[in-house]
Amino acid sequence: MGISGIIVTIGIIVISLGIIFHLQGQSIVGPESSFMYANPEWITYGIQISVLGAIISGGGIVIKFILKS
Repeated sequence: MGISGIIVTIGIIVISLGIIFHLQGQSIVGPESSFMYANPEWITYGIQISVLGAIISGGGIVIKFILKS
């Protein structure tokens, strides 16, 4: 796995964390004792984190194509 694969993997992990945070904010996942649970701010934060992960993954894919050229 090259550098682009590592970047894509990191992006996927960040996307996954964003989804978990989003679901915690909506009271779907996680312990009720969590500060994120049922907190509307974390619904938005989760979406933003997921978008950041998608950008990171996209950057890894672009780097893969650039290195192949």
